[in-house]
Amino acid sequence: MTVMGSSPDLYWLPQRPEDWRQRVLALSAASDLSCTARWAEAVTLSRYRLDFTATNALDAAIGTLQGEPAIAGLPSERLAVLSSSTAAHLASGLRVAALRRGIKLSIYQPDYAQYRQVLADRHSDFFRFAPSVVMFALDSGALAHIRAAKTRAEAKSCEDALIADLRSLWHAARDKTGAIIIQQSFMPRWPDVAGSNEHRVPGSLAAFVTRVNTRLREASDDAGIDLLAVDTRVAQDGLARWYSETSWQGAKQEVALSAAPIYGDMVMRLITARRGRSAKCCVLDLDNTLWGGVVGDDGARGLVLGQGSVAGEAFVELQLYARDLSRRGVLLAICSKNEEAIALDIFDTHPEMVLKRADIACFAVDWQDKATNLRMIAQKLNIGLDACVFVDDNPFERALVRDAVPEVFVPEIPEDPALVPRCLADSGAFEMVALTEEDLRRTELYATNIARDKLLHEATNLEAFLIGLDMRLIWRKVTDVDIARVTQLINKTNQFNLTTRRLGEDEVRKVMHDGRCAALQFRLIDRLADHGIIAVVMGHLAEEASFVIDDWLMSCRVIGRGVEEATLNVVAARAKAFGAATLLASYRPTGRNGMVADLLARLGFEVTAAPDQSVAGSLDLVSFTARETAMRIEEAA
Repeated sequence: MTVMGSSPDLYWLPQRPEDWRQRVLALSAASDLSCTARWAEAVTLSRYRLDFTATNALDAAIGTLQGEPAIAGLPSERLAVLSSSTAAHLASGLRVAALRRGIKLSIYQPDYAQYRQVLADRHSDFFRFAPSVVMFALDSGALAHIRAAKTRAEAKSCEDALIADLRSLWHAARDKTGAIIIQQSFMPRWPDVAGSNEHRVPGSLAAFVTRVNTRLREASDDAGIDLLAVDTRVAQDGLARWYSETSWQGAKQEVALSAAPIYGDMVMRLITARRGRSAKCCVLDLDNTLWGGVVGDDGARGLVLGQGSVAGEAFVELQLYARDLSRRGVLLAICSKNEEAIALDIFDTHPEMVLKRADIACFAVDWQDKATNLRMIAQKLNIGLDACVFVDDNPFERALVRDAVPEVFVPEIPEDPALVPRCLADSGAFEMVALTEEDLRRTELYATNIARDKLLHEATNLEAFLIGLDMRLIWRKVTDVDIARVTQLINKTNQFNLTTRRLGEDEVRKVMHDGRCAALQFRLIDRLADHGIIAVVMGHLAEEASFVIDDWLMSCRVIGRGVEEATLNVVAARAKAFGAATLLASYRPTGRNGMVADLLARLGFEVTAAPDQSVAGSLDLVSFTARETAMRIEEAA
């Protein structure tokens, strides 16, 4: 049996069904199925607990699918793995981890330890590959020169040189490709020579790796790149599960074969988080999940929660973990079969409850099936089902949700509540690469939206209601202060997004500093809340006195208030300031942005539709009259 927290396998995923291997074998021979159906089956098969052998088998089965035209239109990434050791055995784990997220992954790996050479040669296969992500996976053996250090000053000089070298590699890769950059931390695999006070030995490799990994975190923050924290996982799982001395000496494989599946999963978590596809909402059951016992049968006094019992304290720790998630931007929701009044009263009156009503963005407490209620929660919070993680102690409910709403991630949590926080953390569902002001206030903002929607439902006059909100749309040019939030919006907004073009921080900066371009961010404030940055528009001055909107995206939580019209008024005025007489924009359908298919037509653009359902729009700025809205428009000082 897998020991949680000490093994690098995917223990939070359900066990493979008995027919799993037969279904994998059938993938290659399924000539009667379309490639789209085979891909869907492959995605399903990837969402089980797979070891290295099973991962390789599934990867081999999907090999023939990678080049199919119907698959080419799916979300895809091009990953270049620049390693100083043998890394070919990691490819299957990377591709299957991408498959688990519905992503088609292409991988480029240069010859052994040739990462400097391919970066320097503009005509290398690396540049022909055109990676969207570049990962530096340098092994700890590259640090062996520290053994010559005889003083702390010499060791510090080695640290400085290494960090400077890595910075130059990051900048070269990003400047030449515009890709997301990931740096793997160094594996802490060297034996101590001095024991507990190893840090006092200047030439200690073990101490050097620890110091370098600490500085890597600071340097990666400064450079705006993402860290793959292999050292943290090794410390948690144990070195023997991640590293084999025999494999290193015989094949220069630093990451052990058994760790390849979790390694691939960790990499894909970073990539999908950078693309804005991490989970946004943790949906929790109540009875025997958030507390012990059944509140409808046992009553408040009969619940197992709080000091005095091992299980009661474990449930408190789970609630503390959930609250920590909430405080860093993850929404919390409740989905439980219960009497609402009885269950919700526990949040208000039970003295051992850590979570309060104010911590929960949405409650779905009734006797409907949980799949239906999960759909309701997603709709009410205006997020996708794929942004939800469902936590329930009942295996039946978990299986039902996986079957009925496969978009929702349902971790296979352990029976012991003390192990649930670790399971959620290990699953990587809530991976984060940037923390913004809006993240820290997300629960408050969504709760305000729900209250506002209730007022709107009760209002008899929409126009009067909107005027009564005293809305202010405050705009300004994007600055370095805003860039993290703006880039986050660009990469995670799928529904109200005309083109769904994805950009990194460096690409946004180029737009900011180009005199023929505009990068604008919009903030909405009303009498109930400050919603933070809710919209981004970027564009450029083109030929024939036209201004082209390259990106227009907006948070769905502010739809229906006239923000679109107010934003257009600002963009039109800015385009005129550039000397433009025509405003051009386009809509590119993605399957998730259908809500803006008619946006350009609704805003008065002359539109032309293409067979692929894309739309080109043109607006005459000479005759344009600012559209009426229920909000004040202000330029930030």
